[in-house]
Amino acid sequence: MEIHGNARLLPRQRLLMCERVRHEGWTAAEAADAFGVSERTVFRWLRRFDAGEPMTDRSSAPHRRPSKTPKELEAQIEQLRRLRWTATRIAGTLHVPTSTVCAVLARLGLNRRWRLGPPEPANRYCRRHPGELIHIDVKKLGRFTQPGKRVLGDGIQRNRHAGWEFVHVAIDDTTRLAYVEILDDEHPPTCVGFLRRAIAWFASKGVVVQAVMTDNGNGYRSHTHRDEIARLGIKHLRTRSHRPQTNGKAERFIQTLLREWAYERAYPNSLERRRALLPWLSYYNCQRPHSALGHKTPASQIN
Repeated sequence: MEIHGNARLLPRQRLLMCERVRHEGWTAAEAADAFGVSERTVFRWLRRFDAGEPMTDRSSAPHRRPSKTPKELEAQIEQLRRLRWTATRIAGTLHVPTSTVCAVLARLGLNRRWRLGPPEPANRYCRRHPGELIHIDVKKLGRFTQPGKRVLGDGIQRNRHAGWEFVHVAIDDTTRLAYVEILDDEHPPTCVGFLRRAIAWFASKGVVVQAVMTDNGNGYRSHTHRDEIARLGIKHLRTRSHRPQTNGKAERFIQTLLREWAYERAYPNSLERRRALLPWLSYYNCQRPHSALGHKTPASQIN
């Protein structure tokens, strides 16, 4: 296992290096040559190994910071900021540099004005009858031919130029019954085709779609989509700009979809991930209890 050059060892490599010196009889010079580091580095890690310390890097932060902003001053800055004062005004009043105020506010998480107010209350609603409103959205996922950095966690890009897949979802507001397809894009004809198939699928389950809600993507604002909505005789609702909460049921379903299907395990490639979608969707609709439904399944809500 030779690593040429001035290598920066991973924790497992440091441990292996120390074990070979202490348990396999390697000299420090042999270990340094094999792992591409200096003998001084070998001895440094051996000292930590012998002391039973972890083989991870220590924090480079100093133990003491004499120049750090005093706690009393930080408290004053926070108090004035919660009165919605700007950083410049706070700096002028307290006679400290604006950069110091900005640094303190960033550390406290108060550097953005929207963080000063109380959190927005949840706006929960639910239609009475299945089909009254269907939420539609799209999630873009990268194609891959081998497990990538998200799974392996090493930051190495292995699937450049592999392209994208577009996961189109439709979920009923009342029952949470969901229909999903993986398509090649989110262009208007593709969105219209998905809409037709989704409506037909819901009809096969006894759900007559009366209205759909989408965001303001090009595929949903197009004349093609508008004409199809008119032909189908259903109502089209669109979310407010920069307000994804309006389509929250679709957004929440996508989170579940990603956690329990897309990123649930390390697929060898995106084709295998695609094949796993229908079994998971059947489980979601027919077996998985939903907290918003009193821990019943979406399929059980169809009359």
